[in-house]
Amino acid sequence: MQYIEINIETSAAGIEPTVGALLNLGITDTVVEDPRDIEDLMDKKQTYDWDYLDDSIMDKMQDCPKVTVYLEDSEANRALAQQIAPAMEALGRNAAGGAFGDGADFGSLKVTVKMEDDTQWKDKWKEYFKPARIADSIVVKPTWEPYEKQGDENIIEIDPGMAFGTGTHETTSLCVKMLEKYQKKSDKVLDVGCGSGILSIAAALLGAADVLGVDIDPVAVEVAAENVALNGVSHLAKVQYGDLTKGIAYQADIVVANLMADLVMMLSEDVAKHMVPGGLLISSGILIEKEELVAAHLQQQGFSIVEIREDGGWCCIVCRK
Repeated sequence: MQYIEINIETSAAGIEPTVGALLNLGITDTVVEDPRDIEDLMDKKQTYDWDYLDDSIMDKMQDCPKVTVYLEDSEANRALAQQIAPAMEALGRNAAGGAFGDGADFGSLKVTVKMEDDTQWKDKWKEYFKPARIADSIVVKPTWEPYEKQGDENIIEIDPGMAFGTGTHETTSLCVKMLEKYQKKSDKVLDVGCGSGILSIAAALLGAADVLGVDIDPVAVEVAAENVALNGVSHLAKVQYGDLTKGIAYQADIVVANLMADLVMMLSEDVAKHMVPGGLLISSGILIEKEELVAAHLQQQGFSIVEIREDGGWCCIVCRK
């Protein structure tokens, strides 16, 4: 099978904005190569008692940071790939215009696109998906990795495939941590933009009385339903097709939405109709530079801010109806 590889050259300062611009296109899975990581290892070389470094590693330290996207070859993904270069050009113009502060330098933002064969690559990504704790009591593990449960941990077992996230991204982790903190045993939870179903599964494992996951992508609905069944929570969590909350007849104690900032703001204008009085909206997928904008919009829609938590370049906003 053919796949599309898109590489974007940037700078250290440009990594998070580049990833954010891709997120705004609906691309949630990216691979970042940052020479600073090698520098960190160099700083700790005594810790690891290295006495030899390959010349290729030293050469890598001279490279520019790079963000890479892999897409399965399809008509839709070819069209999506064509949107990336204009998005990077717009990001460069915004940086030059001072949108990210004076003197922001995001590098060349050069985009290269090439077709590759996935014969060797299609399972390569699995090497990098290992069991990971994403909240105090929640561990996500791939189906092919052994893991022994520790104490009262909740284990989410998932086979996301190449097109969906593994649940280890900061935005997903932030949402799960907030569910862990605020969700009560009797709560009904609405997961808007459920993707591979991790948040729906987490809510069910944390004791929700009922969970509904909604996604506009039919493939995501299918994958999420499979993952819900895999984790034995089909009696609590259901997944269905839907565009945000349009056409959804559901009253939730908690709505969780791991979406880009613009969609969070769009959702906030209608989601209160699907929440009980005093219900909570937990939203992430929001870059820190858009935190104040989104928080202000939520307040304009009648929500009160309960908590904002940040991780890396992202934030999660918890607000009450």
